[in-house]
Amino acid sequence: MSLPLTLGVGMLLGARHAVDADHLVVVAAMLERERGLGGALRTAALWGLGHSLTFLGLGLAIVALGLRVPASFERAAELSVAVMLIGLGLLHMTSRAPGVEGKPRMKHRSVFRPLAAGIVHGLAGSAGIALLALTTIPSVRGAILYLLAFCAGTVLGMGVSTALLSFPLGLSKRASPAVRRGITLAAGASSIGLGLILGSGALTGG
Repeated sequence: MSLPLTLGVGMLLGARHAVDADHLVVVAAMLERERGLGGALRTAALWGLGHSLTFLGLGLAIVALGLRVPASFERAAELSVAVMLIGLGLLHMTSRAPGVEGKPRMKHRSVFRPLAAGIVHGLAGSAGIALLALTTIPSVRGAILYLLAFCAGTVLGMGVSTALLSFPLGLSKRASPAVRRGITLAAGASSIGLGLILGSGALTGG
């Protein structure tokens, strides 16, 4: 596989990875508390930073250093994503909708949540992607470049996705408090439901 093709495939698959259901559910829930396109892109950038830290850290260790990751680690990583989804959903359902009487949103929390979510997401699945790169790309250098391109594609894909999501979410904030509360509850329930599905799969090996 030529270098341009390796980079192109890596970026495309990374962008596809960004729109996995568990990624979008988490980020969409966080976007509900952001203001405008700038806040949405900041959330995407923080999620991308967290994802890159763990994805590249683990992926490069596997490709360059020959680290072997046991299947139990991958199951634990998937389970941690499930727990995060359930926890975020519960938090979302028990909190007030944006703009409905409540304490002002604390800035450090809005930074920590997408960063932490990205870190957890970066752990889940990174070992499998790194092993796939190592077995399909003949050189270690090529595999490393593939991982870097994959990571860049993931960040770009999430940036585009959050930008698109920010518009309907922005319109929903102009609705009545009852409608906003309904959207908040629906987002929380979706997060919990997906978390239960992923958690069940991680526990049963499905």
